[in-house]
Amino acid sequence: MTSGIPPARPGRPPLFLSGVVLDAPDPQALAGFYQRLLGWPLTQQEEGWAKLVPDGGGTGISFQAEPSYTPPVWPAEPGGQQMQVHLDFQVDDLEAAEAHAVSCGARVAAYQPQDDVRVLIDPVGHPFCVFL
Repeated sequence: MTSGIPPARPGRPPLFLSGVVLDAPDPQALAGFYQRLLGWPLTQQEEGWAKLVPDGGGTGISFQAEPSYTPPVWPAEPGGQQMQVHLDFQVDDLEAAEAHAVSCGARVAAYQPQDDVRVLIDPVGHPFCVFL
C-alpha cells in the first residue's frame, strides 16, 4: 500500500494535500454538522481537534478549537471579518442539496451571486457552496 504522497520531483519535496482546517469555537460540534452533511466518518477526535475523511481516503476536513473565533461576513463588507477560505461541493440536484444542508443545520445565505450555485452558512458562520 502506498502512502498517497506523490513521488518527489527534482527541486521539490513530495507534498500531498491531506485536508483543509476550519477554526471553530467547538470543533466536535462543527465536525458533527459536516459529518451529517457529507456522511464522512470521523477519523480523529481529541481535545480541540476533529477530522473527517471521505470513505476510500482523499482530502479531508479538520476542525480546530479557536476560542476567539469570529465568523466571516458574507458577502464581504469593509471592516467585517473577511472569509479566507470556503468549501465547494459539486452536486447534481441543487434544490435537494440545499434542503439536505438546511436539515443538517446550515442556513441559506441572504445573498446568492449565481443561479447554479447556492451559498450556505454552516452553524458557526463559515460560508460554503453547493453547485451544479
